[in-house]
Amino acid sequence: MAELHIRNTRTEDIAALIDLQRRVYPTIAPWSEARVLHQLGIFPQGQFVALYGERIVGCASSLVIRWDDWSDEHTWKEITAGGTFDNHDPDGRTLYGAEVFVDPRLRGKRVGHRLYEARRALCRRANLRRIIACGRLPGYQRYADQMSIETYAKKVVWGDINDPVLGFQLAEGFRYCGVIENYLPEDAESHGHASLIVWLNPHFNEARSTLARANDEETI
Repeated sequence: MAELHIRNTRTEDIAALIDLQRRVYPTIAPWSEARVLHQLGIFPQGQFVALYGERIVGCASSLVIRWDDWSDEHTWKEITAGGTFDNHDPDGRTLYGAEVFVDPRLRGKRVGHRLYEARRALCRRANLRRIIACGRLPGYQRYADQMSIETYAKKVVWGDINDPVLGFQLAEGFRYCGVIENYLPEDAESHGHASLIVWLNPHFNEARSTLARANDEETI
């Protein structure tokens, strides 16, 4: 029986990773091979794939930033430098989750959880203060004519509405911090908006330097 495992992304994974991204987000243009290669060159230890046996079934990508530079309103393109990760700052203290996607055929196999755990392990190992991300709100399409995006997100937090992404993130220990409007305009399901979430590293040590310059591959 196939087993699920997580490791850092390799160049030989790129074609399968892009194919999976295209299937998960059929209405959003996938990354190019050159773009993924560039991300790997910028911050290889922040890029993960999930494998079920030998098949790639998920991906999580991230970069390190100085959060004070981005704590006001921003878009995905701005904070990721158009997906190049050229904004990566190894002297920053925040791991920014740029993307996560999982093969829908493996729902219930805890692929997303394992990818999030890989990020948390990286955050702890590198002595980063926190993980911040902006998550899609795909369930909003059913309620957009009834309430604002802020009200929708609050109702998800309160348990009145189930959103598959924000609900999962809350279950993973992330805190909801608000809504970023027009974060990803091409995301029709979320009407372009996203929830701002944070996970605080309980082991962060202000007196220690970060280790985000390390380049060791990790398998989880």
